[in-house]
Amino acid sequence: MDIATASSTHRDETVPIALLLALAGGYLDAYTWIVHGVMANAQTANLVLLWVYGSIGDWARALHFVPPILAFAVGILVAAWLRRATGDRASAISTLIEIALLVAIAILHNRLPDLAGTLGISFVAAMQSAVFTRVEGVVYSSVMITGNMRQAIEGVFAAIAGDGSLRRSGVFTALCVTFGLGAAVGAFATKQIPNLALGIPVIALLIVLLCCEVPRSEARI
Repeated sequence: MDIATASSTHRDETVPIALLLALAGGYLDAYTWIVHGVMANAQTANLVLLWVYGSIGDWARALHFVPPILAFAVGILVAAWLRRATGDRASAISTLIEIALLVAIAILHNRLPDLAGTLGISFVAAMQSAVFTRVEGVVYSSVMITGNMRQAIEGVFAAIAGDGSLRRSGVFTALCVTFGLGAAVGAFATKQIPNLALGIPVIALLIVLLCCEVPRSEARI
């Protein structure tokens, strides 16, 4: 299936929004790994480390990875309810919730225990991954790159075989690169400006919120 044309794309499935979300996704993974020693997005890594440490009887370390997994699960459930309850407004409302949580965590960073920050950010990552699921009609992920990398490689193969253009591969390659860039920026900012580090993903999400809402406002004029 080829990437749809931009003119027929739903506003929350556009490439700029997907890239901003990928940037935020990589950034938050780097942030939580450096600050809390867990992954906000990559629950596969958390689950593997849970069982690795559990298999050697180090349950103190193993149980460290349980809270983000549970928070991610709760975030998915809330996102599913939000999609059912609000329909087309789910993307904007979920983004607003994500921004509010990140701002709260940033403000209370010095007062909240590490666990609370991890839970909040994993919840944010879950909502983002469950609400924003497509870019130009094609399934993608803004919180990990495994599927995106597969799509990029398959896109190249399809173009060579004459079954499509290189656009699909280019979009998914850009998502992978942007996720990595977000992780790099997140690691640098977390070490250099730890008290202000969450401001960068908040800015990215604010732009996403504006992109989701402005077309709706223009349609009413």
